[in-house]
Amino acid sequence: MLGFWYGKRLITMMMYPEMYQAVINRITDFYLEVNELFYEATKGHLDAVLIGNDFGSQSALMVDPDLLRAYVFEGTKKLVDQAKSYGLTVVHHSCGSIFPIIGDLFDMGVDVVHPIQALAADMDIETLQKNFKNKGAFCGGVDAQELLVNGTPAQLSAAVEKIKQVFPTGLVISPSHEAILPDINPANIEAMYAAVHRS
Repeated sequence: MLGFWYGKRLITMMMYPEMYQAVINRITDFYLEVNELFYEATKGHLDAVLIGNDFGSQSALMVDPDLLRAYVFEGTKKLVDQAKSYGLTVVHHSCGSIFPIIGDLFDMGVDVVHPIQALAADMDIETLQKNFKNKGAFCGGVDAQELLVNGTPAQLSAAVEKIKQVFPTGLVISPSHEAILPDINPANIEAMYAAVHRS
């Protein structure tokens, strides 16, 4: 059902671009208004804000990057600029394979791209370090699709040590998805966090 809903939105973008843009603009305006109330109410108490939407599938972007640049990123830039005006670090969330637009996100002022979905195409830590070193930070990297669920504590420790070697700075090491699900062995979680804090 979710796939049908996403597909319907993408078809609307192509068939009725003016209507699609009008809807996107209205959504952006809504979030700008609501966020301003939130930022004013929490001024001085926040360090960072998470914004974004899922643009990627396991193997590629769900829509051509030029369409995102044409219809979506103008609103995203407004949301980033608004958060920056309050001195906040901006974390942009999108699951999946989003390699072609990571540069766009950093150019818009995004500070941290979240998450690194480790098994998605072109989202391995070596590729990200090679292409985006010193351009911004990342959050994620520890595979939550297979490794955390089916791996051993020793494998988790080894994976974290590799991440620390390949990406010594500019990376918050965490599961590649924000949730730690019930089917994950607690020993794997413990091993992951112990390896993160091991000097």
